Amino acid sequence: MSATIIDRKAIAADLRGAVKAETARLRAAHGLAVVLIGEDPASQFYVASKSRAVTDVGMQPFDHHLPADVSEAELLSLVHKLNADQAVHGVLVQMPLPPQIDSKLIVASIDPDKDVDGFHPLNAGRLVTGLPALAPCTPIACIKLIKSVHSSVAGCEALMVGRSHSAGNPLARLLLKENATVTIAHTRSRDLPALCRRTDILCVAIARAEYIRGDWIRSGATVIDIGINRVSAGGKSRIVGDVNFAEACKIAGAITPVPGGVGPMTIACLLFNTLRAACLQAGAAAPEVCG
Repeated sequence: MSATIIDRKAIAADLRGAVKAETARLRAAHGLAVVLIGEDPASQFYVASKSRAVTDVGMQPFDHHLPADVSEAELLSLVHKLNADQAVHGVLVQMPLPPQIDSKLIVASIDPDKDVDGFHPLNAGRLVTGLPALAPCTPIACIKLIKSVHSSVAGCEALMVGRSHSAGNPLARLLLKENATVTIAHTRSRDLPALCRRTDILCVAIARAEYIRGDWIRSGATVIDIGINRVSAGGKSRIVGDVNFAEACKIAGAITPVPGGVGPMTIACLLFNTLRAACLQAGAAAPEVCG
């Protein structure tokens, strides 16, 4: 068997197109504020990509670049100003933050209705209890990729390997919402290969390069690899996922590649969340076309 590579670029383009069309139809210039601290090249690249995407769909970017030695009080002051700014519908503080700043405090300071990253404790609680919530972008992206393969995941066995608050836990909750039978595992789980082999949908986010081997995967399973790891060999470096892609392709039915797999969808889902947040603040229902 040779796995189908999930066409994540086309799916992301479709979602961006839907967000752009709804933004134009609603005749509102939705604003996304992204706060970048310091000069980390990877963070700068991500923020630039997000700003371009925001502009492309007709939204307004509000970018703020602060020095690496900014104080926690200064950052909190900026977040409070963005919370109060009616032109700003989404607020995102790019992680990681420098050591002098408590990231949990900053996340909790963002207005939950503008929390387009979906990390605020109130949104996490809403997601757990089944209430409407702004969920993290990466889990939303994974659900949309999975649904491009499965018209329904109801009753499917789904395994989430990883338990982070940004990916693993919220993705498990979204899979439950879709009526999948969900197990959460991690690197300390007993007989992880056996857990993987019984699942229809395998999602992995453990930050371990090529940890999941091909013979752990059930024949025909859908594999969503969220991991991004840099490995070096022979003086050269490359980016790989948490799944051994070459081995998995021989067993899986469908799989996301790394790099370029979940990533493009995550930015599209950030735009989707910004549109949802704007509708929430206006007291309007989120457009079904983007659901």
